[in-house]
Amino acid sequence: MTDYAEEQRNELEAIESIYPDSFTVLSEVPTSFTITVTSDAGENDETIEVTLQFTYVEKYPDEVPLWEIYSQENLEDSDAEGIFTLLQQQAEENLGMVMIFTLVTAVQDKLNELVDEIKNRREEEKRRKEEAAEEAEKVLFQGTVVTIENFLSWKAKFELEMAELRRKRQKEEEQQQLNAAANKTHG
Repeated sequence: MTDYAEEQRNELEAIESIYPDSFTVLSEVPTSFTITVTSDAGENDETIEVTLQFTYVEKYPDEVPLWEIYSQENLEDSDAEGIFTLLQQQAEENLGMVMIFTLVTAVQDKLNELVDEIKNRREEEKRRKEEAAEEAEKVLFQGTVVTIENFLSWKAKFELEMAELRRKRQKEEEQQQLNAAANKTHG
């Protein structure tokens, strides 16, 4: 017969020695504890941190332990769902063996993946913004495409403007001639 209490005590000692700074016992009966898992630093030294709470059930490790996310930092709700799914899958695969270290390691790997995904999303967003800025700049330099219609429209406006300029110039010349003639008669 399996001595569940002995296996649980041995695992707790091992876990405490592996995670001395992030392991905290919450209660003795039932045995409940937390382990804080932190991702590797991402861009701008951003990390994702999750504190997992595990509670041994009477027949652990032949039955899966209870777990929950005790606290979290920089973790999206959708990513938390992914962690629960991952824990469930890992627990089922490791039934019959002590598994807390395996579960924590799987969560650690998942958090590192999430930090990489965040970094990739930011890089992709930055690249998309740069492309949009390039496109906007190209449009500025490209100008209007010349078609027969818009050329004829421009030409008609241009000819009207030129006729108006000629008319003004002619008026000014006539005025100057009048002024010159007036000056001669008064002079």
